[in-house]
Amino acid sequence: MADRGTFDEFVATRSQVLLRTAYLLTGERASAEDLLQTALAKSWFAWGRIDGAPEPYVRRVLATTYATWWRRRWRAEYPTGELPETPVPGDSSVEDRDALWRALGTLPRRQRAVIVLRYYEDLSEAQTAAALGVSVGTVKSQASRALAALRRDPDLTNSHGGGR
Repeated sequence: MADRGTFDEFVATRSQVLLRTAYLLTGERASAEDLLQTALAKSWFAWGRIDGAPEPYVRRVLATTYATWWRRRWRAEYPTGELPETPVPGDSSVEDRDALWRALGTLPRRQRAVIVLRYYEDLSEAQTAAALGVSVGTVKSQASRALAALRRDPDLTNSHGGGR
């Protein structure tokens, strides 16, 4: 059982790792911070009931909160005073990364969560299943569908010389 006194220490030591996961899920720094804040708040209320290491529990809360966030969230352009840096023409690593981010953004939330946890966070299928509260078979099928969708994405195919 996790001690409530360790919550502050956990937040101080593990927030950056969890923020990275949240960013990979949302693709936006502000949304990632909101997601992490929400997941930590939910975890705090359950802190005394957590058996064993708290990070898998918090990671699960993070992933499930992301997967169930309201679809009514506005996902449009935001005004800004500064223009982002433009990529250097011919810099394929920047173009590939941007294409991958766009492609990940088109996946359903559950598939995106599986891809982030399996391939960015390097969790096993069993760990991913535990984090999402689903079976290993569900992780395998969602990963398979997501990877198939990414393989069909014309931006990803074209960036490596294939496709149209």
